[in-house]
Amino acid sequence: MALALPAHVGLWILCTIWLVPTVGLLVSSFRPARDVATSGWWTVLWNPTFTLENYAQVLTTQNMALSFANSLVITIPATVIPLLIAAFAAYAFAWMEFPGRGALFIVVVALLVIPLQTTLVPVLRLFNALGLTGTFPALWLAHTGYGLPFAIYLLRNFIGSLPRDLFESAYLDGASPLTAFFRLVLPLSVPALASLAIFQFLWVWNDLLAALIYLGGRPAVAPMTVTISNLVNSLGGGWHLLTAAAFVSMALPLIVFFALQRYFVSGILTGAVKG
Repeated sequence: MALALPAHVGLWILCTIWLVPTVGLLVSSFRPARDVATSGWWTVLWNPTFTLENYAQVLTTQNMALSFANSLVITIPATVIPLLIAAFAAYAFAWMEFPGRGALFIVVVALLVIPLQTTLVPVLRLFNALGLTGTFPALWLAHTGYGLPFAIYLLRNFIGSLPRDLFESAYLDGASPLTAFFRLVLPLSVPALASLAIFQFLWVWNDLLAALIYLGGRPAVAPMTVTISNLVNSLGGGWHLLTAAAFVSMALPLIVFFALQRYFVSGILTGAVKG
């Protein structure tokens, strides 16, 4: 108890220091352009002047609304597809017998160490040959490939830790492997699936490199990261608009994280430790 108070005070100090830049960014996004240019964000404490003009200008004139929609079109399939494939693969690696299961799983785990940058040129050539470059399916396929090794590894450890008696009882009652997967594995794997969904969603939503390479940066298909990057180059000193654009980009990932955060720690720790 005697050590708890200093620890709590230290945590509060660290959290405060960590949050100060974000609070400053948020406050600046609601300040008029003149105030942002002439005074620091902390002056709102004695001169509180706020406006929604920055958000209105970003959403209506800077292509941010379309980019927000593009990010959703990219991120939702690029999160759901690898999770479904990884869940099927993890179940097979954990509980189904087939030739080469161990070797194939080692290959999947080995893919974790391949840097993303080394795959850009060959994958881009493949997409060019297939006519997929500049389309959303190209990015869905790319993010599915990049996310599958870690997702399979994590889910395989989690699903492999489920009680064997559970599956034996289900099979004795006449359940097929597919029934066991949908009726037992998926409901019991919600913590791991939720933690993986957070990882994959944040990774795809914040991705800039793969979007630039495989989509080409065209405004019609550009996600928010590409549009914000273009705003940095075009607006220069107009960073009161950049702060608003940054928070438009951050809003949905924060909602997803806080909605699923109760599964986050338990899912990651269980998948990492058991196996």
